[in-house]
Amino acid sequence: MENKPSNSSESLWRGKLSAAQRADLRAQPELAMEAQLTDALANIPDAAVPSNFTARVLAAIELEAAQTARSPGWHWNWRLLLPRVAVATAVLIFAGVSIQRHEVSSQRAVLVKNVASVAAAQPLPSVEALNNFDAIERMSQPADDQLLALMQ
Repeated sequence: MENKPSNSSESLWRGKLSAAQRADLRAQPELAMEAQLTDALANIPDAAVPSNFTARVLAAIELEAAQTARSPGWHWNWRLLLPRVAVATAVLIFAGVSIQRHEVSSQRAVLVKNVASVAAAQPLPSVEALNNFDAIERMSQPADDQLLALMQ
């Protein structure tokens, strides 16, 4: 269904109609309400306009033109700034986590290398030494104070 105005409804909007034209329009049921509305709007008095209305409108236009003609300075535009800050924050967090994981990995590699070099440098104890481990361990314990006193 198209909403194009008919010629008769457009004639209502365009200007004042004669009594015969109004009677023809009121005879059409779809335009009766529109004709009543047009009559009601015609009865409303015009609004009072201040004497300096034109000057105020022109001043507002000049102010707007001056604001747009100014050199584009930096100003806070949250719609542009917020997504950029969010992306920068995400990149920094990703970079920080990546660097931290790389450091942990490299420290583990150094630790493995050191453990391997220590293990290779010291020979394994013999089986006889492991059999006598308890006796050797008791020898490394400090002597009793009473025994030391008797020995002197």
